[in-house]
Amino acid sequence: MDELFHVSERKSTIGTELRAGLTIFLAMAYIIAVNPAVLSGAGIDAGALACATCLGAGIMTICMGIFANRPLACASGLGVNAMIAGITTTVCGGDWHVAMSVIFLEGVVILLLVLCGLREAIMDAIPVVLRHAISVGLGLFIAMIGLCDAGIITAGAGTLVGLGDITSPTFIVGIISILVTVALACRNVPGSLLIGIVVAVIAGIPLGVTQAPTGIIAPLDFSSIGGPIADAGGVPAIVKVLTDPALLVISFSLLMSDFFDTMGTAMAVAKQGEFLTDDGNVENIKEILIVDSAAAAVGGFMGVSSITTFVESTSGAADGGRTGLTSVTTGVLFILAAFFSPIVTIVSSAATCGALVYVGYLMMSEASEIDWSDVSQGFPAFMIVAGVPFTYSISAGIGLGFIAYVIVALFKGEASKIKPLMWIAALAFLVYFFVA
Repeated sequence: MDELFHVSERKSTIGTELRAGLTIFLAMAYIIAVNPAVLSGAGIDAGALACATCLGAGIMTICMGIFANRPLACASGLGVNAMIAGITTTVCGGDWHVAMSVIFLEGVVILLLVLCGLREAIMDAIPVVLRHAISVGLGLFIAMIGLCDAGIITAGAGTLVGLGDITSPTFIVGIISILVTVALACRNVPGSLLIGIVVAVIAGIPLGVTQAPTGIIAPLDFSSIGGPIADAGGVPAIVKVLTDPALLVISFSLLMSDFFDTMGTAMAVAKQGEFLTDDGNVENIKEILIVDSAAAAVGGFMGVSSITTFVESTSGAADGGRTGLTSVTTGVLFILAAFFSPIVTIVSSAATCGALVYVGYLMMSEASEIDWSDVSQGFPAFMIVAGVPFTYSISAGIGLGFIAYVIVALFKGEASKIKPLMWIAALAFLVYFFVA
């Protein structure tokens, strides 16, 4: 195991990798309950969705661990699943097989872009200052997710956001998870993020946040698998997508989102996992992107929306995960969860608040690498840092920063400094914003 994953070579231990894998799994476990809740509105059986969500996440996360050997985990992405539920009724005539074919097509196309080197080349064309900004923006985004999940941040009365109800049980559990995590981290206790989650789950029992499981074993249901090849009005569902301009536009929008979401996530995890080079490049990025792109297509085929690399992977990297053994551990736990999902779903999202907020704090250190005194560097970076959390979208925040970088360079007469692929990326984002 040590030789296969180069555990000792990366100054880690098998125990640390296993613990980091469990930390990521607990931070992501909410998707097992949330994904079926969202997609069942599209007419897919909730039991089949729970099964396929676990199996899809498990298989692709294990593939990430073996093929890329980095601590990244994959599962059905939030936001995309809600969009798929929406277009099923509005564009696809109520046929979820067609909606999943949109995801499948997007995954195949983005995989081809990776194999021909375009996705990696665009990453290489991103200025270093924007790479630092992406890490900072992702840090704020991760912290915001944690705070929102615990009800510490909520929609305000007459304001966009406000402080939640401090007497709310979820608020209290979230605060407990933050305090325990930070207290243990201050004392350099190994596994502080994992312990913080476990303590918060236990604290949530008397508060009613941690719910008793509805059972122990869940039956496996594979009826959501195979949507793209299912019959849709006399033709396979994928054929219907290929011949419908409206669905092709939606597929392009999803492609842009997947294309840059993973880019930002990979950089954020690489920083915590110590596989980000001095010039801001992610080691093993091609392997990471190949698995992530294939995962999108797999998600469409399994009927669980786009499977993508989760930003919560940063919690495992921050907890010491350095190799693919962390991912394999998370993947195996997801597969086991397909059988025991009623037990797994007792981990509330509020209990993971501390881990996500602490990781966000760690990622803020990248802000010191940005030259804020130079508007051509600082302003585009700021648009990413502010754009990612404020739009609640990694790809939208990155797009705002890319466009700002090009515009400021033009105003300063420094257009020659812009690499050709940055021009292409900025123009693609303009199109994306208009059609999304």
